[in-house]
Amino acid sequence: QLQLVESGGGLVQPGGSLRLSCAASGFTLDSYHIGWFRQAPGKEREGVSCISSSGGRINYADSVKGRFTISRDNAKNTVYLQMNSLKPEDTAVYYCAALRWYSSSWFERSLYDYWGQGTQVTVSS
Repeated sequence: QLQLVESGGGLVQPGGSLRLSCAASGFTLDSYHIGWFRQAPGKEREGVSCISSSGGRINYADSVKGRFTISRDNAKNTVYLQMNSLKPEDTAVYYCAALRWYSSSWFERSLYDYWGQGTQVTVSS
């Protein structure tokens, strides 16, 4: 069974940091491009970042550029999202998803084949 599992979420104060992990089971991540999405209460799920299978192409949403860093370790079958300088508006459930064909429209949810169950990130004092 193909699965993506996110971890690393939690409660953090504004200005703090968290590192999310996305681990795969049942398949190897190195064949897939991986995106991170988030969904805040009452809002649409939005693309945060995407990394190509080799790590050579990376995209970020404007709202997180300069604060978030996506990376991958194919040997560990894991993709990471390092989140620094967190703001209350970053509060959301964060999801990772696997994409077969890299696209300039990486933020489109419909392009992704597999999704994780999500991990909650809450930024609050």
